[in-house]
Amino acid sequence: MSRLVLALDTATPAVTAGVVRFGSGIEMLAERVTVDPRAHAETLTPNIVGALADAGVDVGELDAVVVGCGPGPFTGLRVGMASAAAFGHALGIPAYGVCSLDAIAAGTTGEVLVVTDARRREVYWARYRDGVRVDGPAVNAATDVPSGAAGLVGVAGSPEHAALFDLPRLAPVSPSATGLVAVVADWDAEPEPLVPLYLRRPDAKPSAVKR
Repeated sequence: MSRLVLALDTATPAVTAGVVRFGSGIEMLAERVTVDPRAHAETLTPNIVGALADAGVDVGELDAVVVGCGPGPFTGLRVGMASAAAFGHALGIPAYGVCSLDAIAAGTTGEVLVVTDARRREVYWARYRDGVRVDGPAVNAATDVPSGAAGLVGVAGSPEHAALFDLPRLAPVSPSATGLVAVVADWDAEPEPLVPLYLRRPDAKPSAVKR
């Protein structure tokens, strides 16, 4: 069965929207990516509209939505997830959530470390074997990430943060539309509710109630 899938991710500075045909294989029809860590809300919708237009797909033709659920910063992450939930609800189609780090690792071979910016001088990370997660996701200072074990062939993800590790650089730097689609566990199952992987509390805290 062939599906037309809208794939979204706002877990990293790369604001990604793509249209993918998924059936016997995964075919990228169109993808729009804008790299701006402070403009997720402003750029996601234009990227969605642009990707649909580039693919020649009407929004009513979509069969599913896939969204990266992080880990990622609170403000950016919720933009993509809220948009995916809105599309799913409005169109009556399933919305699948996946780990954004899994999407970066999709298609890699061997033992691979994936890292993205967690701010506060920390990184989000996970470790993979042939694209399958074997450790993480977690958030740590780069010096506390277990990267020295034998067998790691390289590090993918944020170039700035990958440079903190004494490992060969691998090409994937952010979740792609095809990577997001590739890591959906079961297309025939009812999708689980979308749950963000913040891994820590948001910076903003409610003020104490005065007595």
